[in-house]
Amino acid sequence: MGLRLGLVQMMQQQRGHLVGWVPVCLAIGIGSYFALGAEPSNMQLLGAAAVAFCVGLASRFMPEAASPLIVAVALVLIGFNVAAWRAHSVAAPVLGWRYYGPIDGRVVAIDRSQSDALRLTLDRVVLARVAPEHTPNKVRISLHGDQSHSIAAAPGLRVMTTGHLSPPSGPVEPGGFDFQRYAWFAGLGAVGYTRNPVLGAAPASAGHAGLAIFRLRMAASARIQSVLPGDVGGFATAITTGDRSAMSQAGLSNLRASNLAHLLAISGLHMGLLSAVVFGTLRTALCLVPWVALHWPTRSIAAIGAMGAAGVYLALSGGNVATERAFIMVLVALGALVIGRRALTLRAVAIAAIIVLTLRPEALTGPGFQMSFAATTALVAVFGWLRNAGRTLGPGWLAPVTATFLSSAVAGAFTAPVGAAHFNTIAHYGLVANLLSVPLMGLMVMPAAVAALGLAPLGLDHLAFWVMGMGLRWILGVAEFIAQIDGSQSRVKAPGPWVLPLLAMGFLWLLLWQGKLRYAGLGMVVAGFFLWPETERPALLIADNGSIVGLMSPEGRVLSKPKGARFIALNWLENDGDSSDQAQAAAGWSNRGLLAGKEIIHLSGRRALARFTACHEGQIVVTSTVVETPPTGDCDLFDPRRLGTTGAVALFVENDGIGMRTSRQMTGTRRWTNWPDAEVQ
Repeated sequence: MGLRLGLVQMMQQQRGHLVGWVPVCLAIGIGSYFALGAEPSNMQLLGAAAVAFCVGLASRFMPEAASPLIVAVALVLIGFNVAAWRAHSVAAPVLGWRYYGPIDGRVVAIDRSQSDALRLTLDRVVLARVAPEHTPNKVRISLHGDQSHSIAAAPGLRVMTTGHLSPPSGPVEPGGFDFQRYAWFAGLGAVGYTRNPVLGAAPASAGHAGLAIFRLRMAASARIQSVLPGDVGGFATAITTGDRSAMSQAGLSNLRASNLAHLLAISGLHMGLLSAVVFGTLRTALCLVPWVALHWPTRSIAAIGAMGAAGVYLALSGGNVATERAFIMVLVALGALVIGRRALTLRAVAIAAIIVLTLRPEALTGPGFQMSFAATTALVAVFGWLRNAGRTLGPGWLAPVTATFLSSAVAGAFTAPVGAAHFNTIAHYGLVANLLSVPLMGLMVMPAAVAALGLAPLGLDHLAFWVMGMGLRWILGVAEFIAQIDGSQSRVKAPGPWVLPLLAMGFLWLLLWQGKLRYAGLGMVVAGFFLWPETERPALLIADNGSIVGLMSPEGRVLSKPKGARFIALNWLENDGDSSDQAQAAAGWSNRGLLAGKEIIHLSGRRALARFTACHEGQIVVTSTVVETPPTGDCDLFDPRRLGTTGAVALFVENDGIGMRTSRQMTGTRRWTNWPDAEVQ
């Protein structure tokens, strides 16, 4: 009886705080869907929906203490079904083989690849010898080689070239980032490159509203870069139109090393700053008229105006997932002001998270969603606690400085584990860089961006861009200075699959649960940080096409090639927490390696394979060329044909020998997995 009474009292304490658990339960369901090893059948999904409905209905007849737990189960099942429905709704053809030939399509996006090559996304694609029903809706091609004879890419322009296309590739190692899943939800059915000129096939078409906005964005980018050349202009276009194609790799590297790369993404910071500038300007202007200030709801009017400005910014910036998420959060906060509620509360953050997870459940697994909501939730919780405790931030003149320092420290502390897990880096002077840069974004850069928009019709926008450029030059200078400090950043190895969920649940439990049991969340956080360094890295990694092999040694991972397969090599090293480059990591490879007594042999190219005529037991042979006639002997052979069915391979030393995990085993058979085993070259 006493235990039952204690449970009832514990659940009664949660009254008024349960809305925060709604997105948590949805996220558990969404995460469960993405963690499955096989796609659920339609009957299973219908069953889950029926159970969710029945459980939700039954909660009305359950005791008050048990009702929230029953609703939580229903929400988990709803999240599961929402993710499954989204994966089904975005279904589109995916190229099932490697293609070389003519590529024809309409330009709908322009950006740059990791190797700094210009990259075009095309829709209305036409491929030679590929039936329309098998042709991807969208493809993305990088432009390599001499492109001096190529036509200047423009929104809506129909272009043609001859190039290579492949299905979106799987993870570079089992359990790694799944580009196939990302491409599925992004609508990309093939990716590739061309070294041939890109020619115009037809003039730019009128297209739909999205294409018109794309043209406006590109026109705005060109205008900004004509006033602010170089990285300053590239930075300005990135935070106003979402176009990062003008940023150099050196500038991007400095921003990442100083933990300022988040300033490039149009996210909550930019959307919040812009909305705050518009809100403050409108309300001040209205209050300058005494009769209006006394008789009109100036706060609500200013909030509605700021909503409109945020909507324009969303459209102008390209409307990617991160910006949509920020827009929803700002909309919820401003909506609270319109109806006379507190703008920044955990309830408002929860509502924004519910909307985002319902519209884009795939965002849950990305660093943008995780970092954005980690920072926002932590800031709202900390400043809410200070408000409720009656604490001040010091004298009036010192309060803004203290608030800036506290905001940067809190946001940095709660986003650092997420950033380290996804990007394998920790910026040791990130707090200093943010303290020197973030205030300038709010005081100079974003107000100047708003002013430029207003002055553009008068042809005076260059004045605002000049002010904006001053602030951005300072930020880039801070980034360069911090990046050049020895030890400004360090690498950490990728955590195991349970680390981030444990950290997130522990953090949320501490914030949301009411009562002494909330401190159980601290145990989850400690467990997450304890498990992180215990994560075992593979003893041997094999690329999904056999192009490169990485063997773990006491000094770190040794790679089989000093160049080639650079993207795969750098990802392996980063996941190991190794700051070496590919050439350094390959210096220790001496043609062959040893793993638990087995000889590791990597054959790169047809000539190397031709010279290898015999193998024996105890050898692991990896080749980048399809083996038509297997060599004599009994060895464990990995060639592109076998790897085409397994994906990347990881080998681990175990008590009973060598254990193997493959990307196919980890990802399972899902809607987005496309494992071509035909036409492998």
